[in-house]
Amino acid sequence: MKIAVLSDIHGNKDALKAVLEDIKYRSIDKIYNLGDTLYGPLFPLEYEMIKSTNIKSVSGNCDRILLASLSENPTVQYVIDMLSEEHKSWLINLPFSIQTDDFYLCHASPENDELYMLNDITPNGVTLKQTQEIMKLVKDIPQNIIFCGHSHFPTIVYLPNNKIIINPGSVGLPAYEEVEPFYYKMESGTPFANYTVVEKRNGEWMIEQLSIPYDTKVAIKQSEIQNRSDWARALKYGRV
Repeated sequence: MKIAVLSDIHGNKDALKAVLEDIKYRSIDKIYNLGDTLYGPLFPLEYEMIKSTNIKSVSGNCDRILLASLSENPTVQYVIDMLSEEHKSWLINLPFSIQTDDFYLCHASPENDELYMLNDITPNGVTLKQTQEIMKLVKDIPQNIIFCGHSHFPTIVYLPNNKIIINPGSVGLPAYEEVEPFYYKMESGTPFANYTVVEKRNGEWMIEQLSIPYDTKVAIKQSEIQNRSDWARALKYGRV
């Protein structure tokens, strides 16, 4: 069994297309998506690619906010205005998490779709959580391979209890900044689309963190049309 795990597509159809082409090349058995699929100033209806590829998805915090009828955030409203009843039904029915015999998959952390599983936000920036703090978050999860997204930063953390936490990074948005609870930024450092492939070989889990180049011109232009220069910079450089 070889699986691919995607996260944080954020309406970037060209990045998703490049990742799906790479997945096809690698003969992947199953594909999972950790949420934040449609939100962004780009092309949110790449849901059709998700549907046609039979990708199993969970809900992210940005998927959840799209279920409001109106928003003061113009980017959120841009997406809401494009959603059909089918899209809304898909969003409503997304599960919080997916569990298999081997894997637990959620957007951010097991109890909160906005709480980073692996990172602390401090006045001095973003740090990796202490081992014991991460272990508390996953203590009730029986699976040893746990996937989370939300930070857009590819990360693998091994815990003393033999659990492995994997963040595949973001397919569609390689960097962003926030101002709450303190100003901080998440930067992958490249404009590439990120995702993860996991395969069990000889009793051991092989983990590949992949960075896929693609033509970002259309996404950058669309960001500029939507007055999102922050997205344009992130898509161009992988930095804020």
